[in-house]
Amino acid sequence: MKSHDRIPAYLWDMIDAINQLQTCLEGKTYEDYLEEFLLQKAIERLLEILGEAARRIDREFHVQHPEIDWAQIIGLRNVIAHQYDDLDLEQLWEILHTKLSPLHQELYNLLQQFDSPQ
Repeated sequence: MKSHDRIPAYLWDMIDAINQLQTCLEGKTYEDYLEEFLLQKAIERLLEILGEAARRIDREFHVQHPEIDWAQIIGLRNVIAHQYDDLDLEQLWEILHTKLSPLHQELYNLLQQFDSPQ
């Protein structure tokens, strides 16, 4: 299977990671986030999955869809995976509450293009 053929699956993985992140965050405050180690780790893992799925989508698709900040998504994954001791929890919390919903909608719109006849 060519990389391009896997794009819908990777978009779905990204959407699913966002859905799971939103479930994890339901009813949680920033203080909860700071105090709950397992919540922090679950969020970090889901952000890694989000970034890894984005990384697997070919560069040509990234260029065709500049409305998605692919570099930022992948970069955050790299920081979590490789510079985990340098995470700024306040910055992560801000990203979770300002970027996830719009990104979810943009990804969903992209995925719908694969379902509709060309």
